[in-house]
Amino acid sequence: MENQTFTISVYSENNVGLLNRISGIFLKRHINILSLNVSESEIENVSRFIIVVHTTEKWVQNIVGQIGKQIEVIKAFYHVDDETIFLENALFKIESSLLFDEKQIQNIIKESNSEIVTVSRDFFVISKSGRRSEIEALYEKLKPFGIMQFVRSGRISISKEKMEISALLEELKNKQI
Repeated sequence: MENQTFTISVYSENNVGLLNRISGIFLKRHINILSLNVSESEIENVSRFIIVVHTTEKWVQNIVGQIGKQIEVIKAFYHVDDETIFLENALFKIESSLLFDEKQIQNIIKESNSEIVTVSRDFFVISKSGRRSEIEALYEKLKPFGIMQFVRSGRISISKEKMEISALLEELKNKQI
C-alpha cells in the first residue's frame, strides 16, 4: 500500500487526558502527526479533533479503530484530501517600515490574497488563509524582507459528503434539549 495524506476526524467529549491517549496511539505505531487542531463541533459539548497524517490506508484504518475504542470518543472517521475541503491559517509579523519603504511587499500581499490585520509603529501583521502550499509560497516571498514572527495553524477541514456522525450528533442534540 502506498503512503498518502489522510485527515482523521474525531468527535468526542472534551475530557482531560484524551489528547494524550490519542497521541499515544500514533506514538506506538511510529506515525508522525503532521497537523492537529481541536475545536468545538457543531454540537454543544462535543469537540472535534482534526489530525493529519501521511501513512497507508491500512495503518489509518487501524488508528481510527483504536481511537474509536477510547471511552470519550463518539466516532472517528478518515478521509483523503479529495473528500474534504480544508484550509490552514497563518500570521506573519513584519517590520512596519517595510510596508512603506518596500512597494514589493504591498504587491506580494495583494497577489497572495492576504490581508493586513493590524499595523503599529514597529510592526504589521499579515493574515493568510489557504492551502499549505500557498502559505509556504507567501513565506518564501516574505522571507528576504525579514519575518519577525510566523505561526501557522493546523488544518481545519470539513467533509464534502454528509458524514454518518450528523445523524448521531443530531440524536445527541435532541437528547440535550
